[in-house]
Amino acid sequence: MRFALAPDGVVTPDLAARLPGRGAWVSARRAAVVKAASKGLFARAFKQAARLPDAASSPDDFAAHVGQGLERRALDALGLARRAGKLAVGFDQAAKALKEKKAAALVVAADAGADGREKLARLATGLPVVAAFRSASLSQALGRENVTYAALFEGPETARFLREAERFAAFAAP
Repeated sequence: MRFALAPDGVVTPDLAARLPGRGAWVSARRAAVVKAASKGLFARAFKQAARLPDAASSPDDFAAHVGQGLERRALDALGLARRAGKLAVGFDQAAKALKEKKAAALVVAADAGADGREKLARLATGLPVVAAFRSASLSQALGRENVTYAALFEGPETARFLREAERFAAFAAP
């Protein structure tokens, strides 16, 4: 993932890779971001003084901030898929989409029950299954209560969500 240096010397995560200036690239892993922040590797990459944002008092706080940004990007992409009509929400709707072979991916809350997860996973054979987000986060992103399961239909919105969810899951992995 790319980081940019703000004019005041603050290291800024450039999650969309669009900010101007020389960027510093760090592996999209939490441990790599903590290491870069704690060992002064950003200053070396930018070839000038670089400091963490004031809100991030430690490298771990900075990594948590980056993780929140990645999660927000993925959930925003999921919300976009919902608004584009590319999402079936709820166990019954997801199961129906999977049975009819209309689904391109399955989203299961990380805190979902094992029985429902297994039933839908059997129907989603060969499809990507994203289980990186808690039910509360999915509910907030989709503007509904108690979202635990969702099926995504084919489209660019789904591809974007899968890309962002993969980045978040890789970053959050131990």
